[in-house]
Amino acid sequence: MAGFLRRLFSLGSAEAHSIIDKLEDPVKMTEQGIRDLKKDLDEAMHNFAEVKAVAIKAERDMEKSKNGNLDWERKAMSLLQQGQSGKLDKEKAERLASEALARKEECNKQYLIAKQANESQNQAVQTLQKNIESLKSNIQQYENELVTLKARAKTAMATSKINKQLASFDSTGTVALLERMKEKVEAEENLALAYGDMSSMSTNIEDEINQALISDNSGSETSQTAELAALKAKMGIQ
Repeated sequence: MAGFLRRLFSLGSAEAHSIIDKLEDPVKMTEQGIRDLKKDLDEAMHNFAEVKAVAIKAERDMEKSKNGNLDWERKAMSLLQQGQSGKLDKEKAERLASEALARKEECNKQYLIAKQANESQNQAVQTLQKNIESLKSNIQQYENELVTLKARAKTAMATSKINKQLASFDSTGTVALLERMKEKVEAEENLALAYGDMSSMSTNIEDEINQALISDNSGSETSQTAELAALKAKMGIQ
């Protein structure tokens, strides 16, 4: 099996690219690419929501620690005031105030940790948001280009089909056939003219004779008419 795979991958680069080009459909590959980008977008949105949730929690922890810091400080101050006024034993008041300040310091540490986490998460949120906007922009761009790509692919396919038909078309043979048909029609026309000339040859002589006789008779009748008119004029007949 390994030997077969080695032989398979040892194919020439040109041949391999040729096979891949035949297998790849530009429109389908683009559609698949858009689906992959949308899948990446869904994952990015999921990650964005998780990071955003952590950032919100860190912000709340930071606010809570800040409020706790101020609260423990107020309590420490109140205990010291009560120790000074005699409402509370001074030694006890100072001991409790020290405990309150310790809690204040603990809240301050938690505040700094929450603040650092909040800043880190906010930076991650901004980065993810930029990536999401970029993915959305790319998806929109490729979806718009897909419409044009489909039209171009359809046109290219139709053009390729027509060119292929024209390439396989025997123009020389067709032209020769058309020339033969034209010559054949001209031969038929010449033959028809020849038969027409032959049919008119037998009547030409007779027509000439008859035409000559008609001309002679016409001349005689004209002469007689002139003589009759002259006689009528001499006799005074209208």
